[in-house]
Amino acid sequence: MKGQGANMKILVDSDACPVRAIIVEEAKKRGMAVVMVCDNSHIISDGYSSVVTVDKGADSADFALVNMTEAGDVVVTQDFGVAAMALSKGARAVSQDGTVFDSQNLDRLLFERFLGGKVRRAGGRTKGPKKRGKDRDEAFRQAFIRLLGAP
Repeated sequence: MKGQGANMKILVDSDACPVRAIIVEEAKKRGMAVVMVCDNSHIISDGYSSVVTVDKGADSADFALVNMTEAGDVVVTQDFGVAAMALSKGARAVSQDGTVFDSQNLDRLLFERFLGGKVRRAGGRTKGPKKRGKDRDEAFRQAFIRLLGAP
């Protein structure tokens, strides 16, 4: 696996990503490349990141992000499938809430997603996401810094 440094990049599943500013702030401190991947219904311009825009379509941004991912990269995503594919390529992955994905928690999360879908298809309801607070931003920042390594 590549170590931290000039070759490692940060790839962000940036459609509706609430932590883009934190990602850019921490990447700038380390001189690391950031690639924001989004569909063409979003406009992202932070003056630092490279932005890859893809056509709007089912999973088009996800596939573009995974195709760019290399061993040693850090991927920021809420999508368990994207996280699983990133891990399979030797990258590391973290959610916008600070969950660092690994093979053990991904198996559980994918199974929970499957069960939730089954409940919804049967007409049931599942809990929605909690309102985002500063505590979730801080949890993300700390997990992200650990993945990037100390400045």
